Amino acid sequence: MPFHDIVRELKEIRDDFSTISFGRLQGKRVNRRARAHIAPEGGSDYDGSSCGLRENQSNNWANLPPELLHNLIQRVEASEASWPGRRDVVACASVCKSWREITKQIVKTPEQCGCLTFPISLKQPGPRDPPIQCFIKRERASSTFQLYLGLSPALSGDLSKLLLSAKKIRRATRTEFRISLVHGDFSRTSNTYVGSLRSNFLGTKFTIYDSQPPHTGMQHNYKPLQQSHSIQVSPRVAVRKYSVGMIAYELNVLRTRGPRRMRCTMQTIPLSAIQEGGCAPTPEERTNFQDQQFPTFSNSKVKQPLVQISSSSLTESQDSVKGRRDPLILRNKAPRWHEQLQCWCLNFKGRVTVASVKNFQLVAAVEPSHNVPAEEQEKVILQFGKIGKDIFTMDYRYPLSAFQAFAICLSSFDTKPACE
Repeated sequence: MPFHDIVRELKEIRDDFSTISFGRLQGKRVNRRARAHIAPEGGSDYDGSSCGLRENQSNNWANLPPELLHNLIQRVEASEASWPGRRDVVACASVCKSWREITKQIVKTPEQCGCLTFPISLKQPGPRDPPIQCFIKRERASSTFQLYLGLSPALSGDLSKLLLSAKKIRRATRTEFRISLVHGDFSRTSNTYVGSLRSNFLGTKFTIYDSQPPHTGMQHNYKPLQQSHSIQVSPRVAVRKYSVGMIAYELNVLRTRGPRRMRCTMQTIPLSAIQEGGCAPTPEERTNFQDQQFPTFSNSKVKQPLVQISSSSLTESQDSVKGRRDPLILRNKAPRWHEQLQCWCLNFKGRVTVASVKNFQLVAAVEPSHNVPAEEQEKVILQFGKIGKDIFTMDYRYPLSAFQAFAICLSSFDTKPACE
């Protein structure tokens, strides 16, 4: 069978899945543009009535020789480097299990290829160069924010792809942003739930929470949702939270003019990631809420056995603490005062056109003893700025992921009277 005929068959399979998904979205009265999102792994778009269609077409394609199948998917992946053509690669992973495993082996991470393909790509570090260019659209009426892949709404048009969506929820003592893969479903028990961003009372400090552990062995803050009079906690309503970053805005006590000053501590990214030969942690698979194992709770207090500590073990523990990896800290790049324009200016290379106190550029905050190359110290890791009414650009690169960059930018939308 010629290669173009095989590609046509794959597109027909993709269109069949899109028709089924679109019908469900219409039943839920979801915005038409929101269906351009990256389909969640194991999400509801591939359940129910689509199982019969997938099973029938799996019988026709699952028996292909592995060498031919690998060559076929590799050619499809190489021919579609951007969206919406990138949907053909997702269609290959939706045929059957064998196709999915080979597709996952062929598709590289954003750091290696600079492309976003699967939902896990949104939590993997971006490319080292050039950065991935996105824009954020704010809807004031619904207090929602959508992250799209593209230069701007005017240049991308309907080809812009929805990556992440967030909803701002005001509490009595804090503000919370819930981040999801789709627009309209921000439940923390949904498979599309990605994480959240929470502020303190003054809105000067924010904590980024991930819905899954970035790497094995990480400490997490686990707070189950429980009723006041219940003794046992149901595992279906418990939600795990993994703190992956802290954002702190400097207080402006003297009320001086100038942009906001911020520092971001990325707890899951070591400082060695930007050193020569270093690498950032890269998750390989996305964990669904239903697949997580939750611990059991009991009111009884269990006594822990005593552990003998010798002088040698104490010395080893101190050495391990000293050798612990320092987290990566980002600071906003200091702007310069333009005498003719009478304003603070930063070089956004044409990506920002409207002056705003929300505009910022983040670079690594390093010391001379860290042995970080000079070019890495001056490289802008994340930049965010306004280009129109409720439209903002967001460009990020390694070692940040799209989820981490989006959460940092969301913190700029919260009201901070003490910092301005």
